[in-house]
Amino acid sequence: MSSISFEGRVVVVTGAGGGIGRTYALDIAKRGGTVVVNDLGGDIAGRKSSPAMADGVVAEIRTAGGRAVPSYDSVASVQGAQRLIATTLKEFGHIDALINNAGIMRNALFEDVSDDDFDAVMDAHLRGTLNVTRAVWPHMKARKYGRIVFTTSGTGMYGNKLQAGYAAAKAGITGLMNVLALEGEDHGILCNALMPNALGRMADQMMRDMGQQATQEATATMGVVGNSMAPEFNTALGVYLSSEACASTHYVYSSCVGRIARVFVGVTPGWQGSRERPATAEDIAAHFGEITDLSHGFQIPTYPRDEIELVMKHKRTLA
Repeated sequence: MSSISFEGRVVVVTGAGGGIGRTYALDIAKRGGTVVVNDLGGDIAGRKSSPAMADGVVAEIRTAGGRAVPSYDSVASVQGAQRLIATTLKEFGHIDALINNAGIMRNALFEDVSDDDFDAVMDAHLRGTLNVTRAVWPHMKARKYGRIVFTTSGTGMYGNKLQAGYAAAKAGITGLMNVLALEGEDHGILCNALMPNALGRMADQMMRDMGQQATQEATATMGVVGNSMAPEFNTALGVYLSSEACASTHYVYSSCVGRIARVFVGVTPGWQGSRERPATAEDIAAHFGEITDLSHGFQIPTYPRDEIELVMKHKRTLA
């Protein structure tokens, strides 16, 4: 097995001042890469700022003999994202990979969440990812090379109580990745999303917000999963996806207590109604079991037109 090297590569990691972002930065630097450690340095809710977190990771990398520079720009700001990329290009001349990892957390029941909190979460996750990716996109397109890692979440794919804004943002990031993977593939830009699972500031806050029972359940779970909820158990997937060794694009991957797996949206064979007249609500009720039946397998469309083609292959049945 050949080793994965980042020699000569420049990688921007947002939200790299702690947690999983920090482990990405440390591992890439250990593999010879130059890392731009971006972190606003605020609290888990995205309030306040400090250079301490980014500076701390940069110091760790430099002490180990690696190359890194800090960035304190807020990716939630268009100007901040543009400054992050412009400064990196001025300093190093190129950017090979971007890991979109920055984010915040503000939890509340749907009916209680304020506009300010909802917008802040959307700005940090979805708009932050959009802002930095849009800033680096023309550069990667011109070079015909790039690796972009998008951080989505099980909350965005499956849902979770108290996290309407977070889920909407993460689902939006998956949608953004799907489009950019298609637009980037002719230009050497590979885009993938990962769903990490780790204990850290966000997980701790989530457990506190969900109350004592959730904390007790999580504590019991930790006794089974051992160390595998440590941030480092997610590192390898993000590092691989941002490396030259990666040939994958347009996929979502899960890193969950030591297991790495692909996550996808599938379509059942369903029920084929008439193509001459639209179905009625009564038709749907009569065939609902067939519509939801998983026993005959599923298909995984890549484009919207793929689903149309799959449907057209099925024999027409009258409603």
